[in-house]
Amino acid sequence: MFVAMDDVTAPSRPALRAARALREALEDDIAFGAYPPGTRLDEVSLARRFGVSRTPIREALIELAASGLVEIRPRRGAFVREIGIPALIEMFEVMAELEAMCGRLAARRMTGDDHRELQAVHGACEDAARSGDQNEYFMANETFHHTIYRMSGNAFLAEQARALQNRLKPYRRLQLRVGNRVRNSFSEHQAIVDAIIAGDTAATDAALRAHVLIQGERFNDFVASLAAAGKSRPAT
Repeated sequence: MFVAMDDVTAPSRPALRAARALREALEDDIAFGAYPPGTRLDEVSLARRFGVSRTPIREALIELAASGLVEIRPRRGAFVREIGIPALIEMFEVMAELEAMCGRLAARRMTGDDHRELQAVHGACEDAARSGDQNEYFMANETFHHTIYRMSGNAFLAEQARALQNRLKPYRRLQLRVGNRVRNSFSEHQAIVDAIIAGDTAATDAALRAHVLIQGERFNDFVASLAAAGKSRPAT
């Protein structure tokens, strides 16, 4: 039996916006540490919290699982994905390569208007860093990196970079809790901006790699922050 397309009821725009808002709210909670890696995401509790039925919660969790932030385990439910240290290092290595490539292309292709936009986004990072609000800086930092992805002029590359950055969100957020990471991160942004505006692809490549890679003392501090997050994880 064939069904005419006109007979198929598509979700309304308000319904799509509501579903997206729900997914993004959960995504932000994971990124900001409200649900640390390994936490079970209970559909009933989440439905009660957001004032919706379990169906949209389940659909949001399925989307988050597709993006890599959540793992759905048969007969156990959904959990914030927990990545082992070796795999995490490998993912940051790939992230550094993707960001370096985005930066090199951006340094070659950006126009004067693009430079001004990048400087404005960088200024928002500076304001957030001065405020001392890690959450505000995290959001401004995400916009900064997304701007570089977009200005690479390679839509496929930008899509891949955003996907991996999204999967690493909770861990990139945890980095900001370590020592003077926010201040140091902003200083690294300045080097990236200067290199891009100068059109120096080699300097841009080096600055972005150093900014993203976890190594040396920074790695040890990051592992300590993961351990601390694990201790504060709610019981499942």
